Amino acid sequence: MQGYMTRRTLMRFAGAAATVATTSNLLTSAARADTISGDMYWELVRHQFIFPDTAIPMNSANLCPSFESVASKVAELTRVVDYDVSLNNRAQFNDRLSSSRMKVAAQIGADPDEIALVRNTSEANSVITNGLDFKSGDEVVIWDQNHVTNNEAWDIRARRFGLKVVRVALPRRPESDEQIVELFSKACTDRTKAVSFTECSNVSGLKLPAKKIAAMARQKGIHCHVDGAQSWGASALNLHDMGCDSFSASAHKWFMGPKEVGILYVRKGRAGGIWPNTIGYTGEIKVELDLDNAKKFETLGQRDDAAIAAIADTADIHTQIGPQRVEARIAELASQLKQGLKDLGATLVTPENPAMSGGVVVIEVPKENQKTVVDTLYTKFGIAASSSGGLRLCPHIYNTQAHIQRALEGVASMRGLVKT
Repeated sequence: MQGYMTRRTLMRFAGAAATVATTSNLLTSAARADTISGDMYWELVRHQFIFPDTAIPMNSANLCPSFESVASKVAELTRVVDYDVSLNNRAQFNDRLSSSRMKVAAQIGADPDEIALVRNTSEANSVITNGLDFKSGDEVVIWDQNHVTNNEAWDIRARRFGLKVVRVALPRRPESDEQIVELFSKACTDRTKAVSFTECSNVSGLKLPAKKIAAMARQKGIHCHVDGAQSWGASALNLHDMGCDSFSASAHKWFMGPKEVGILYVRKGRAGGIWPNTIGYTGEIKVELDLDNAKKFETLGQRDDAAIAAIADTADIHTQIGPQRVEARIAELASQLKQGLKDLGATLVTPENPAMSGGVVVIEVPKENQKTVVDTLYTKFGIAASSSGGLRLCPHIYNTQAHIQRALEGVASMRGLVKT
């Protein structure tokens, strides 16, 4: 029986691995072929996802589909666990967790022991919110366009421990990076202990100069936390170069990975001063809580081993395509979308300059019309959007030129409901 179970397990792993390898090889070969056009390459990428053309995802700020090979890997490895739940069988996932951590770290400019694989951005943010040492009267500076869960978490901490939360409001059209940094700097005092901001707003699409804000905070001796929910998978990241003290993100957004997996980056030397937020049994809990690196924040109890393992495969696909190429494609589609919406007379909330925006594109829509606009785009044009900030459309590498045109046709059909 032992031998039979082992063969079955190996066969299942081989099947899932072959699917991922096929996807990676196809994309790599296409990327290197001199004769293939850009549009043909991106058509190949689009067919790595199973969604039909009747339900086109264009809301990456909320949820992205996983690569088909990644979803298959999660399903296959889940069966491996369910087939044999013994500790002996599950021990193989320890190596898979390490592989996922190493590949993520390499791709975002970090060291493996600076990465904790958690469950989502909110959990990673909460480690920082609840883990930093504060005393009554200390201050925290946040951006008023942070994701609501991030800001609410700071408000709750403030009420409980007597902190002062200072919100930074920015001009709708900032003049420069320097103006943004100056406004954050002016909000800081000698009592400020942390600066926490979302790198790219999910309600306006405005992208902050994270590296420059982090440098300002470091000069003042203030902990800098960056919510990268709209950055990981959308931007070519180098966290060592960014210079922040901590960074959070989710795999289910722009990274196009498995659900319920996220990352928390904690810069080397900073983990010792942050208390873990959740204590779950891992077998070595006392040892792990004493660690002076990000692994101490993985004491989360029972995990979805299959999803964690599939993070490595998602990272492999991003590497095959190229993070810089992904970022450039998103900027290309977002710019086309912005120009098309402008031509229709829509009022952009998102800056037109790609350097000051990511893949999030928002236009003004009166609040009373927002649900109608979003529902109509989906039911009549098959475009899945969001009403966050007005009408939010977030194209990704699985979107095509035809998808952009269909979204524009949908908005054009509702000119009377969109603010012009």
